Amino acid sequence: MSGVHRPGGDRSRGEPASPRAGAAAATGDAAAAPRPKVEVRGLRVSFYGEEAIKGISLDIHERRILGIIGPAGSAKTTFLRALDRMNELSEGCRTEGQVLIDGADVYGPGVDPVALRKRVGMVFAMPMPLPLSIYENVVYGTRLKGTAAKSASELDELVEACLRSAFLWDEVKDRLGSSGLKLSGGQQQRLCLARTLAVNPEIILLDEPCSGLDPISTAKIEEALANLKERHTIVLVTNNTKQAARASDETAFFLMGELVELGSTASIFTNPKDRRTEDYVTGRFG
Repeated sequence: MSGVHRPGGDRSRGEPASPRAGAAAATGDAAAAPRPKVEVRGLRVSFYGEEAIKGISLDIHERRILGIIGPAGSAKTTFLRALDRMNELSEGCRTEGQVLIDGADVYGPGVDPVALRKRVGMVFAMPMPLPLSIYENVVYGTRLKGTAAKSASELDELVEACLRSAFLWDEVKDRLGSSGLKLSGGQQQRLCLARTLAVNPEIILLDEPCSGLDPISTAKIEEALANLKERHTIVLVTNNTKQAARASDETAFFLMGELVELGSTASIFTNPKDRRTEDYVTGRFG
């Protein structure tokens, strides 16, 4: 079954014992580096014995946006799903190494994956609003958490705040009782983001959130992310290198399950250290 884990990775297979340099280190300013929220150490993920992620180590800094780019088949989504243990829902999955959030390994003994996913929210490529009203879509997770019941006015405030944060409030404020399924694709994606925000996750994972969206909807989501990073740590997987260049603070380039290069977004797109990174961001392959 899924989720087999060996803490610390496997040194015999060449996994690094120390973290890969982050964006500040890439610019020679390690002293100014923000605090890592997530520390990935020697992460390996395989499915039925076939390795998809091959010993990746990196830091994801608090209240920053990490963009992950790379051609199809580079395990970008698998990496994202490893951060909240969603891979283990798949048969034949084996995970090794460590994913530390605030210094605690999410694959450690006694960690509840359901509780973890309340701290680490995920927005998928395909918008998946529930067959409920716009209002009930937003408050669904809050009701599901089983926390102390909120008053009607508190729920109203929550819905407005989350829809504003997702840049959707002005478009739907007069039809909150309408089905979320009646919204456009871009609006549905922002509704899913609002639903994620309602449970106040510390980390937001986004897997191609603008895939198939028009430029206006894409711009609204990117504007929302720019504001959200003031309160949340964000990991953005995107096949759109221009989006990564616009929206992320740091960028990681994945290739065939390996981390080729990690650095500040400016350095990755203007002065990459690896020729493969340069070839990808300039459109020579991928």
